[in-house]
Amino acid sequence: MVTKIDNTIKYGKQHGGFGIQILYPGLIRPQLNDTGFSTIGRIDHARITPGTIIPMHPHRDDEILTYLRSGKVKHLDSEGYTDIISNLKLMMMNAGSSYFHEERVLEEGGVLEGLQIFIRPETGGLPPQVQFYDLSAIFSINLWRKIAGNGSDYPLQIRSNTWLMDLRLEKGKDIVLPEAPFKNCAFLFYVFEGRINVGDDMEIRTGESALIEHENPTFRALEVSDIILFITKTDAVRFDEGMYSGNLQ
Repeated sequence: MVTKIDNTIKYGKQHGGFGIQILYPGLIRPQLNDTGFSTIGRIDHARITPGTIIPMHPHRDDEILTYLRSGKVKHLDSEGYTDIISNLKLMMMNAGSSYFHEERVLEEGGVLEGLQIFIRPETGGLPPQVQFYDLSAIFSINLWRKIAGNGSDYPLQIRSNTWLMDLRLEKGKDIVLPEAPFKNCAFLFYVFEGRINVGDDMEIRTGESALIEHENPTFRALEVSDIILFITKTDAVRFDEGMYSGNLQ
């Protein structure tokens, strides 16, 4: 089954130079009474003007990936880490029991656009930790690239049965889903920017996504498209009371 998730399901927020479109993927299945879908709690598509400061604020029991396509941000946190995050440097904040951070969007990076992704951990109250990873290239052209997940072959570790990949699919090129790590997995195919045909009769555009269960359709780029792929084990043990990834019902 392939289910389209269009932009009408998102919640928009704008405060000064800080703007986000929030996707709660579970809202497409209201009968489940869960705003997340399995271990995928929430996806924020952010656009933030240079000079904006997001002051020190708390997180709890969320696995948080910062994935930028443009802009630079100076990060500072309660674990004593500071670094510059960009489209060549990823950051995973495994918030655990208690974690605080501040983000300052730098003038020299221009407008920041990216995702902040909230994944549910397997259990609550884990020790907080922070991970950084330098990409060898901004884009992975026509090939799935492992970003974060549960397993030693992923550069950033997620503390639940969740895996993230990305690619840039060139116009006219096809791609299929990678092999799932386990049985009972679902895929969320998120178009960061671009336009994709899914199978024969579905089109998804910038900000939209497709939830794929028990199928492996072919994806064709109608224009150059940047994709983020989420894989979740649908029967995974998960903690759904995180500050942002938790169920809001």
